[in-house]
Order: sequence, then structure tokens, then C-alpha cells
Amino acid sequence: MSPETWALFVPAAFALNMYPGPNNVLAMTNGARYGFGTALLASAGRFPPFAGFVLGAAVGLGAALAASAEFFTAIKIAGAIYLVWLGLKMVFGGASDLAEAEGSSRLAALARREFLTAITNPKAMLVFTAFFAPFVDPTQPAFGQILQLGAAALALEAVAVALYAFAGSRLERFVRDARRLALVNRISGTALIVAGALLLFARRPAQA
Repeated sequence: MSPETWALFVPAAFALNMYPGPNNVLAMTNGARYGFGTALLASAGRFPPFAGFVLGAAVGLGAALAASAEFFTAIKIAGAIYLVWLGLKMVFGGASDLAEAEGSSRLAALARREFLTAITNPKAMLVFTAFFAPFVDPTQPAFGQILQLGAAALALEAVAVALYAFAGSRLERFVRDARRLALVNRISGTALIVAGALLLFARRPAQA
């Protein structure tokens, strides 16, 4: 891949990674509640699904997802239900849902949330597929190019995660007060509910 392609891809991909989607909302919330380190480690849960999406884009699963209304709808509904459920839990559950969990058990629960939020979002697969396409040289094998682009995108995702987790950690003192923590939970939970509602009404791309 040419230097010119990378010069275009890297800033575009980083802007996409910085979009305040459900996983980034979780990273910021976890940073505010449990600190930068915990939020950063918990975010590792999103990378297996994202890596799978990259591989899927390379072998054409993105096209299959776009072509199959039933497949897209099933994953879309599951993802929307999960995001709304998690959002409602954050809005009405207060600070108690993970307050008693410590150490590895809390970290595992947070990473599991990141994993489920990522894997139940079919739009992420389509974004990877559609986003990579303009940067692929049609005169060269696509598989290797998409893997290279995917590896770069995942590296940039790690940077974005760190920024969101750090931003959340700056709120850590603010949320030590129970009432303020409840406010952060309500805001974050509402954001996830809205994301779930938007996902529920998302349409797959029209076929040519």
C-alpha cells in the first residue's frame, strides 16, 4: 500500500475511532467510576469482536450481512435490546451494580460488557467493510490490504480508548459523591438507550 493511501487512511480512521459510540461511552463511564487503568484493561473486551469484523470484511462477511435482511435484523435486534437493557440498568441501578465486586471479578464484568456491546452491533461490521473499500487497490489482492488496514484501525482504536478512559478518569473526583455518580450513570445510561434505539431503526445498505 502506498504512503499516499496511508496518509489518507490514518486520520480518517482515527476520526472514526473517536466517534462517541456505545463502547466509547462505556470506556469513559468506566474511567469515571473505576479509574483509567481499569477502564483501559476492560476495553480489551471490544477487540476480539472488532478483530473478527476485520477478518470478516477481508473474507466478504460484510457483504453477506448487507445482503441478508434476516441476518442483519436478528443481530440488530439483539444489539438494540442489549444496549437498552444496559442503559436502563445504569439509569436505575445507581452505583450498586458493580460496587461490591473487586479486582479481577469487576474487571471481567466490565470487559464482558465491552465484548457484548461490540459483538451485537452489526453496523460495526458494515462500517469496517464500507470504510475500508475506498482504500483498497483493486489491482492488488484485497485480503492482505484489508488485514493491513484493519490492523492499523485496531491500533488507532487503542489510542481512542485510552483517550476516552483518560477523559473519564478526570471525572473520578467528581463522581466520588453518590449523587454525582448517579448523575453520570443516568447520562451514560441514557446515551446507551439512545444508541440502542438508533440501532433498532438502522437499515442495511441498499443493494445495487
